[in-house]
Amino acid sequence: MPKYTRNTGTAWTPSEIKQVKQLASDNTPTRVIGLKLGRTAAAVYQKASEKGISLAPTNQSPYNRSK
Repeated sequence: MPKYTRNTGTAWTPSEIKQVKQLASDNTPTRVIGLKLGRTAAAVYQKASEKGISLAPTNQSPYNRSK
């Protein structure tokens, strides 16, 4: 597994939580959310669970496939 050091052990900021909400609503994969925030996927799952953010995928593609 990759070693995450950027935000490991630091408190979540309100802007990070807001970004998780936005990315989750955009159907972004959890691993990608973690990479964008410098957190592990497990940390993203845990924080989303604490804040009541659903990470379940919706019935839409996370990527624009209109081409």
